[in-house]
Amino acid sequence: MNNTPRILTALLVAAGIALAGFAVSSGLERFRMADRSVTVKGLAEKDVESDYVVWTLAFRRAGNEFGAVQQALSTDRDKVIAFLKARGFTEAEIEPRPLSVQDLMARDYAQGNVPLRFNGTSQVLVKSTRVKEVEKAALAVDPLIQAGIQLGGEGGFGGPRYQLRGFNDIKAPLLAEATRNAKDQAVKFAAEAGATLGALKNANQGAIRISGDDGSDADDTSSRVKRLRVVSTFEYELK
Repeated sequence: MNNTPRILTALLVAAGIALAGFAVSSGLERFRMADRSVTVKGLAEKDVESDYVVWTLAFRRAGNEFGAVQQALSTDRDKVIAFLKARGFTEAEIEPRPLSVQDLMARDYAQGNVPLRFNGTSQVLVKSTRVKEVEKAALAVDPLIQAGIQLGGEGGFGGPRYQLRGFNDIKAPLLAEATRNAKDQAVKFAAEAGATLGALKNANQGAIRISGDDGSDADDTSSRVKRLRVVSTFEYELK
């Protein structure tokens, strides 16, 4: 009995399994014998420091006298500004917002059992490129709390919001690294397949994803260190 067809089938299956294993380990996405081309993915990641920060210090007051609430808010705002200046921030980095005092009894849905008639809020913003100094100041607000300032008015009191404004300066080197990574994989595959890498046929540089260094959501601004990640796809000819 002739076993040649069975042997050939077994060899082809073994070769397919080996190629699939190589594809998983090397980043190979697609290999086509018909037109002798290979498609690979290149990965690049980089952790970078934020270069800009916005910190909102919101505070509130309530009472039954409009003037008293307004005066308390004004005093609180002066204390917040003094605190920030003592931490070394300049007037150009500090942005005081107007005071806002609401008469709760004047609202359409007001109820007669409101314990304090007037509710007031205000904010002081810090906008700076001195990211680490803002981060340190945000961890040192105890003196404001001890002074009776009720942090957490309208707009909330959270931590600083970190931004990466120099994104374009980092984008090109990151994409270049992903391109090199993909080409290295393509060259390695071509060598393993006994071929020579040819011209680039198609390319998709992919979108750069920005997240926190802990893997948090892309739109998360609470992380000072940003993680940039891109996966680019390239198709090369094989000779």
